Amino acid sequence: MTYSTFSWKTLLVTAALTLPTLAFAAEPAMTKDGMLVDHKEMTLYTFAKDADGKSMCNDKCATNWPPLKAESTDKSMGKWTVITRDDQTSQWAYGGKPVYTFIMDKKAGDATGDGKMDGAWKIAKP
Repeated sequence: MTYSTFSWKTLLVTAALTLPTLAFAAEPAMTKDGMLVDHKEMTLYTFAKDADGKSMCNDKCATNWPPLKAESTDKSMGKWTVITRDDQTSQWAYGGKPVYTFIMDKKAGDATGDGKMDGAWKIAKP
């Protein structure tokens, strides 16, 4: 009986120590219906004027197209990288392209920003 109690406690302690690590390993966004969405299922976009790994959407642009915020402690993973914006905040980029939501998208699945500014804004796709 002592052995099985010890094994069960060891398993619980191991699980408790592993779970926080797994929580931090989650990708910053996901794929839904062939496009990238944030964890609220809001459509993500790329901006044609961005240079590889550099956001050109600042100030009023960033008000209308909020960057997908990364925390300063977030680390790049796979195709996801963390970039530093002009205001020194961190933003997620996918495949080198910074990603954003659009202020006019009101609910999950909205994609009203696709094609804006003569096609400069496009839905982000994996």
